[in-house]
Amino acid sequence: MNVKSDIEIAQSASMLPIQEVAAKLGLTEDMLETYGRYKAKVDVRALQDLPRRAKLVLVTAISPTPAGEGKTTTSVGLADALNRIGKRTVVCLREPSLGPVFGVKGGAAGGGYAQVVPMEDINLHFTGDFHAIGAANNLLAALIDNHIQQGNALDIDPRTITWKRVVDMNDRQLRHIVCGLGGKANGVPREDGFEITVASEIMAVLCLSRDLMDLKRRLAKMVVAYTRDGQPVTAHDLHGEGAMAALLKDAMKPNLVQTLEHTPALIHGGPFANIAHGCNSIQATETALKLSEYTVTEAGFAADLGAEKFLDIKCRAAGFHPDAVVIVATVRALKYHGGVAKSELNQENLEALERGLPNLLQHVNNVKNVFSLPCVVAVNAFPTDTQAELDLVEQKCRSLGVNVRLSQVWAKGGEGGRALAEEVVRLCEEESNDRFQYAYDLDCSIEEKLTAISTKVYHADGVAFTAAARKQLQQLTALGFDKLPICMAKTQFSFSDDPAKLGAPTGFQITVRDLKVNAGAGFLVAKTGDIMTMPGLPKVPAADKIDVDADGRITGLF
Repeated sequence: MNVKSDIEIAQSASMLPIQEVAAKLGLTEDMLETYGRYKAKVDVRALQDLPRRAKLVLVTAISPTPAGEGKTTTSVGLADALNRIGKRTVVCLREPSLGPVFGVKGGAAGGGYAQVVPMEDINLHFTGDFHAIGAANNLLAALIDNHIQQGNALDIDPRTITWKRVVDMNDRQLRHIVCGLGGKANGVPREDGFEITVASEIMAVLCLSRDLMDLKRRLAKMVVAYTRDGQPVTAHDLHGEGAMAALLKDAMKPNLVQTLEHTPALIHGGPFANIAHGCNSIQATETALKLSEYTVTEAGFAADLGAEKFLDIKCRAAGFHPDAVVIVATVRALKYHGGVAKSELNQENLEALERGLPNLLQHVNNVKNVFSLPCVVAVNAFPTDTQAELDLVEQKCRSLGVNVRLSQVWAKGGEGGRALAEEVVRLCEEESNDRFQYAYDLDCSIEEKLTAISTKVYHADGVAFTAAARKQLQQLTALGFDKLPICMAKTQFSFSDDPAKLGAPTGFQITVRDLKVNAGAGFLVAKTGDIMTMPGLPKVPAADKIDVDADGRITGLF
């Protein structure tokens, strides 16, 4: 049997003109800024006074493995399925970064018959949002160095500059650089480095801002360096927020596209959940909540990362929380957590599955008991799954009072998610979510918040600090930043900060090696383990297989 690739399925799809997709939501043409026939930005100003009316569904997952979980695919398929059972639904996703597209992961627009389209555009330049974010970020970097070159009236200590330049590509060569070489006319020499664009604080600011003026206020508060006497220097001190906002004014508008089944999809913002807060923009989610009956959104990587940050950071900032949570798992990935090599995952192995199940059960327990939210487990189906394996997953989840639904959206589109959609509706309409709680209180100290996340969500024994991190903690507390929420930068592959510790490890501590304030985004970033904000390409990058023919048809994207 010839199985079509994701890109072949996407390229054979019949898309509606974007105006017709917008009309499903009551959006008129004067509220759209079209990018060709199938993409548009939405001017949300006319929607500001509309109330939220939709149920909000968060899709998250177990700790990722090379076997794959299919969180975006499930999100898209669930939205299609909800529409099939008569619930007007919008799916809200993040924009893919070019780094993973050309690196390990490949495209990030769903898969099989549960995709958003035009898939190639979404995975590549899309509407230029990431380029605008990169330009604004690097403008601020240029302003910092120019200020020092022109006399340094703010008395910036070049050794304390925290603001990095960015590029939307995996490029390890740029992690650590020396800039300003070549003599006096070329700047003041100093150590610097690049981060990937999705790690920029400007990405977080864009995703957490409620409107253009809120964006400007947040940009102004961003801390970029410290003076020689230890006082923070902000973008406002450099008079940079106006110019940055000018570069970002169009990028602030959510992007409207569609699924293969013509469900409206808002794709906007793209922070990674291992190094940033990992959620699409508040503006996109708010827009969907006002225009639909059900809004499906996802948070990056596993529930200990994306979902925790969605709940503790985004929900605090936006003033909403999910009505239900979907936790995606695969039998194959759970067997990998149980110690099975990737090459042997197609064989039934109930013993390994039982060893790997604690990873899923711990994520379920966190959602249900730490955050007090109703949830369902979606098992993303593979042809190699056996009935005995599926029964074991269902049995273990039922012991926690959580239902399991088989998801076949990759192969069948929305029809393959009908059972999942019906359970989501039941949870939203019958189960109570009024007991929702955060993992920590903002009035807690920085150390108490880090301890709460580590012990409640990661199930660690506690938190350890390097000497440098302990000093940063004291400085940030003295400067009054201790009441902000925490954005953990941690490996996505494990509950711990060691990617080799699969399953549900115990007997470990989380080691914080660096603390910094993202005052504009409104959170502190805690770097743990060996986490990096500039990934590298693998030995055989996905870029090796990507090509374009004489007609402009792209191949090998996914």
